[in-house]
Amino acid sequence: MKRIARLLITMLALILTAKIVPGIRIESIGAGFWATLILGLVNVFLKPILTIFTLPLTIFSFGLFLFVINGLMLLLTASMVNDFYVSGLLAAIFGSIILSIINSFMLDVLND
Repeated sequence: MKRIARLLITMLALILTAKIVPGIRIESIGAGFWATLILGLVNVFLKPILTIFTLPLTIFSFGLFLFVINGLMLLLTASMVNDFYVSGLLAAIFGSIILSIINSFMLDVLND
């Protein structure tokens, strides 16, 4: 039950992010659901591999390259889901930052 609540909260956070960030657009609730599901799977399976391969660059940039990796995960998700659009890497990076902030805040409220 808690996983379903987390999924719905993340979906809501993604929809709010699309309302805030000009370069991100979600056309339907279904697209938001699939984007959330695929983004979760991409973050679980692909992000750790990319993080390991780019570790020297991440260390050299004092961890700031992780923002780029998060943006790339959002762009990859947008390429897989119909009716979910991200205009470019800058919008994806900014969107991933906003998504993380909103998601952290909402999940913190859920856990209290």
